[in-house]
Amino acid sequence: MWKSIQWRAALIAVLTAVSIAVVLPSLTDNLPETWQKKTPKIHLGLDLQGGVFLRLAVEIDKAIENTTLRYADDARSICREKGIPVLGWQKEGMDGFSLKFPPGDFATRALTLLKEELGSLDFSLGQTGPAGATIAGRMKPAEVQAIRMNAVGQGVETIRNRIDQFGVREPQIIAEGEDRIVIQLPGVKDQQRAIELVGKTALLEFKLVDEGASVEEALKGNIPEDDQILYQRSQDVQTGRTSKTPLLVKKRAVLTGDTIKTAKVNFGSQRGGAYVSLSFDPRGTKIFDRVTAENVKRRLAIVLDDTVYSAPVIQERISGGEAQITGDFTAEQASDLAIVLRAGSLPAPVKVIQNVTVGPSLGRDSIQKGVRAALIGAFLVVVFMAVYYRFAGLVADFALVFNILFLLSGMALLEATLTLPGIAGIILAIGMAVDSNVLIFERIREEIRAKKTVRAAIDAGYDKAFWTVVDSHVTTLITAVILFQFGTGPIKGFAVTLSMGVAINLFTALVCTKVVFDYLNAKKPMQALSI
Repeated sequence: MWKSIQWRAALIAVLTAVSIAVVLPSLTDNLPETWQKKTPKIHLGLDLQGGVFLRLAVEIDKAIENTTLRYADDARSICREKGIPVLGWQKEGMDGFSLKFPPGDFATRALTLLKEELGSLDFSLGQTGPAGATIAGRMKPAEVQAIRMNAVGQGVETIRNRIDQFGVREPQIIAEGEDRIVIQLPGVKDQQRAIELVGKTALLEFKLVDEGASVEEALKGNIPEDDQILYQRSQDVQTGRTSKTPLLVKKRAVLTGDTIKTAKVNFGSQRGGAYVSLSFDPRGTKIFDRVTAENVKRRLAIVLDDTVYSAPVIQERISGGEAQITGDFTAEQASDLAIVLRAGSLPAPVKVIQNVTVGPSLGRDSIQKGVRAALIGAFLVVVFMAVYYRFAGLVADFALVFNILFLLSGMALLEATLTLPGIAGIILAIGMAVDSNVLIFERIREEIRAKKTVRAAIDAGYDKAFWTVVDSHVTTLITAVILFQFGTGPIKGFAVTLSMGVAINLFTALVCTKVVFDYLNAKKPMQALSI
């Protein structure tokens, strides 16, 4: 008997010491630096420390169009590499395109070639006449559906990669419905920077400037079929004024950002200040080498989301697979640009449909009210148990203290995020912490009324209530797991604290309180029990 009591008491003592050591860094900063750095902490959610809340709408149809355009570019490149001339092309709906070929067998040869090279598309021979023939290409329905289903998921992963590199602690980035993404960034104060970082499509393209056409004529509406007008932004360092210079560039990109291997910030560009240096993967290096070799002395526009960042003249062939994006960047702007380029472009544009900044003062107020509610709830529970169950109630209150301590330490070890609903979960866990003891104590009362000894009544009470306690906690735990699996950020915070509280309560109710009664009976058999 004594060995069992000593073993359980030692276990409780060790857990208590470890829990105190783990919890303290989350409660105070007045600790040794090594202790603070090496100990995991409880992190506060958006509603408790302030930050940025964003809801984005994903333009899924645009993702389908972007994929179609890439297929059209691939098809033209394949034909060109095999010596088959393409007179022109046009988009056919959201998921298709057509290519026009000169008279002869060019269209037939191209049809056979494209069916072999681009098996994911359905190709068919279109109109044939003296002016030539056309081939229609269209994405298969299964691929269109896959793009629709994956656009939001890929968007979530891309944004999460950006946010991770941005350095936000415990962000919440989740899909909502079929075309929504919800983002919570605790601790972020600069709302505009956050919006620009997560909302930037980051579609990087290299496009040749059309030097042979007149920009003035294009601005009047006379734009060549294969060209488009984009603007290059520049900022005067002294006055801070921003100007936009129109450029006439080719619609077709000769190279895109999906071939980027690395992107990093450097300093000391020709304009002074920060710039972003890029290196391409083997495929990108090969394409960039060919493009620069074929277009020496021409300008190559570096375009990000339809904005020209720079348009340098290609002085010579560039074989090293490296390029630079220069502009009037601050170090922060260059860093954000490098982040989105490394993380990759979004599969579809996103539109911010809701943005809310939660101030830190509101977070502090929420913490104060939540803590006050928890303390009041705990106080009422403690008083009720002490009044209704007397000495046994005090034993239950003793277990309640351990329950809260172990719960907080468990959250710290998991580096969980504490939210306002999470505090509500703690308050509910406080109520459940004594619920088990109520079941046990009522059983003990029944055994005492049956004229059993105190020791026998206590043992029988715990034995008979055991499965009832376990059943009630398991059902609550299943509910908490379902809430965590399918709930959003705040609901997950509630589910985390509730599930941990339920699991810990089983230990405190069945071990911590029992060891007190066993100790008193082992020391001197109890003749009466105040219950």
